[in-house]
Amino acid sequence: MDENSKIAFLGLGSMGGPMARRVAQAGYPLTVWNRSPGRADGFTEVAASPADAVRDADVVVTMLADPTAVLEVVRSFAADLKQGAILVEASTIGPAAVREVADLLPEGVTLVDSPVMGSVDRAASGELSLFVGGDADDVMPLLELFGSVNRTGAVGTGAALKLVMINTVVEGVALIGEAFALADKLGLPEEQVKQAMAASPLAGIAGRAFAEGAYFPIRLAAKDVALAADAADLPIARAIHTRLTSYEEAANEDIGQILKYFRT
Repeated sequence: MDENSKIAFLGLGSMGGPMARRVAQAGYPLTVWNRSPGRADGFTEVAASPADAVRDADVVVTMLADPTAVLEVVRSFAADLKQGAILVEASTIGPAAVREVADLLPEGVTLVDSPVMGSVDRAASGELSLFVGGDADDVMPLLELFGSVNRTGAVGTGAALKLVMINTVVEGVALIGEAFALADKLGLPEEQVKQAMAASPLAGIAGRAFAEGAYFPIRLAAKDVALAADAADLPIARAIHTRLTSYEEAANEDIGQILKYFRT
């Protein structure tokens, strides 16, 4: 791809919006689509449908909520992809769903799975971590707009590693929540516990649990844990999924906010 490559970006949520804006700022011809049109405010070329968005695109990026949404949208535009197009699937959907996406694509279309790690602040600054599976050589300039690229191997390996890593983070934050619930019962001051954790191997996870300016909604964290529990026998993941989905009012809060629910 070069600076004239046409990009279609589908999905302008908390992560997709700032990622698409980085594409626009880099000067690529860009068409966007989002299920809720209001999120496309500020973009010049807004398509009425996924098929309209991808029809002339050299590269298509999907950044959607879950496997159901990705498969529905890809089905709606697969027949409209041009020969030689590249689909970059950046959502967190797991390797099984990536294989389903691959089966939907016509001959001559390349699939790259490239899920990302990081929150909205890192999406805006181009500091995400990308786990990239498949033949991504031609789209490296685009991927590098989003952050650091970790090439993982064949298609699906990026999705697999992302599932491992995001579950480590989500389950770790849940662990921090239970640790603070225990500390509360034992009468330990919060600041004392925070300082002890900051000097321990848990420092990174504790830092994410109390991070400000980050946003990864609990409902999506629960989705990712469910994907992992479907992929392997993970009793801890299943238990954490139950906890995460027990607080319906918390669904759209950042994962770090689960601590206040665990501590009540």
